[in-house]
Amino acid sequence: MIRCVRLWAGDEGNSHFEEGKLHLEEGARGDLLSGTMGAASISFQETESGGAFAWHTAPARQFVITLSGTLDFQTREGKHFTLHPGDVLYAEDTAGTGHRWKLIDEQPWRRAYVILAPDAAVPFKPGA
Repeated sequence: MIRCVRLWAGDEGNSHFEEGKLHLEEGARGDLLSGTMGAASISFQETESGGAFAWHTAPARQFVITLSGTLDFQTREGKHFTLHPGDVLYAEDTAGTGHRWKLIDEQPWRRAYVILAPDAAVPFKPGA
């Protein structure tokens, strides 16, 4: 199971989130895998320990894959979720009031941004 948090903007303009996983099916050698998804680009970024980013929206529909660091994300409604290494953020809140984050451990936040193709079907499944 790959933990995934979906972040989107509701009709009222606020960002909301739900925790879930990426749906994987049985594959070769007993591996679990997803189908392929179209991507426009991938890039990597690192933020030093103690970093934070004020209110913002996602620049595009994207995956943010955490490689190191632990973060606290917050919505304008005051709701929080935590991302750990190995977690995937599925960010779709490209408009509205946005979200903010801060690093909460001693590690830098190393991550990969995967900008999804407009027609990419994401196998997100809400719930544990």
